[in-house]
Amino acid sequence: MKSSSEQSLASFKGASTQSVHGGAPRVKGFHSLTTPIVQSATYTFENTRQLIEFLDAKVYGGELDREEYGRYGNPTVWSVENRIAELEGAEDAAIYPSGMSAVTSLFLTVLRPDTHIIMTDDCYRRTRQFCDTTLKKFGVNTTVVPMGDYEALEAAIVPRKTRFIFTETPTNPYLRVADLDRLVAIGKRYRAMTLLDTTFATPVNLRPLEYGVDFVLHSATKYFGGHNDVLAGVIVGSEARIKALKDARGVLGNVIDPHQAFLIERGLKTLAVRVRHQNETALETARFLERHPRIKRVFYPGLASHPDHEIAKRQMSGFGGVVSFQIAGGLDDASGFIDRLRIPYIAPSLGGTESLIEQPAYVSYYDLSAEERRAIGIEDNLVRLALGIEDAEDIIADLDQSLSKVPAAPRLKGGS
Repeated sequence: MKSSSEQSLASFKGASTQSVHGGAPRVKGFHSLTTPIVQSATYTFENTRQLIEFLDAKVYGGELDREEYGRYGNPTVWSVENRIAELEGAEDAAIYPSGMSAVTSLFLTVLRPDTHIIMTDDCYRRTRQFCDTTLKKFGVNTTVVPMGDYEALEAAIVPRKTRFIFTETPTNPYLRVADLDRLVAIGKRYRAMTLLDTTFATPVNLRPLEYGVDFVLHSATKYFGGHNDVLAGVIVGSEARIKALKDARGVLGNVIDPHQAFLIERGLKTLAVRVRHQNETALETARFLERHPRIKRVFYPGLASHPDHEIAKRQMSGFGGVVSFQIAGGLDDASGFIDRLRIPYIAPSLGGTESLIEQPAYVSYYDLSAEERRAIGIEDNLVRLALGIEDAEDIIADLDQSLSKVPAAPRLKGGS
């Protein structure tokens, strides 16, 4: 039951207020402003009666405010899970040591042999790899459909076998945005659960459960952590579905360390402030790039040229902190452009305080030939810029000085 202070906070809906104050009461037995790191693998009982009362509540149902062993729960972990659930407008959340751990745990827990998944072609490469290798060995089949092609998605449904429709929004690297009304309608029509990875959006920009999505996935490493210093992943959804995931987590053993949980909760307190700044910087940067003569194409849902701009305007309160674009020239020209920049670091990932930049041809697809990369839509001159919290004018000035040394080329309007 919520305390009176929690109930009084429940009426405040602002993302920053929820980020700072949302979630369950602080860890009991302490009066610290920040949630303590409960660094314990096991928990003691004062006597046998207390143990029996705990076991009765756990086995037969009842209010649990403690745990007996760290693999099944931890107060610091509970605190960050409750805070994330409130931010998403969800009943519950389950946190894991990484985003990949979160999605693989969900699939391993829910799927059975001879079932089927549909995912869009912009989904994270390692998730597709898990489906094509590990899940395939267990008799689970996967169909990949083009992002935004809802006719192909519906045609790929295998009645009574398709368990998940899985996509990201915005996607990586082209920042495509799923039409959630259409996606959810197809899922409900065929009794397939919808799973949406909204790492790039965050609950500040989009809350998919309000559209009827069944599960939301985040790589909490990114915007939730916000400082490039922690790995984590999270799944949010209904109380019953998340309970099943937590029960399986106790068996699979993929539990997050309490210090990781503490760092994620610390990051969440500034989530809305950071994301809103990154939204503004990214939009200003995308507009600058689209006007630049040495940029061939810009991919950002906040631009009218983006194929999903109208969907993004309807669904999102902000367009995110990642901008992808193609510069004039080829692989070496893109590399030279990146090497001349002074502010962004060359690195994978996104969502932190520092701006990061990468060439997908190298960072994600180095093992493929240029022909193989082009076949899946990854051009040699493609660049992905993940904005941090630096000032927009400084980012733009840095981009401009490097672009001035790129050979001019014909510009192409819009994205695809």
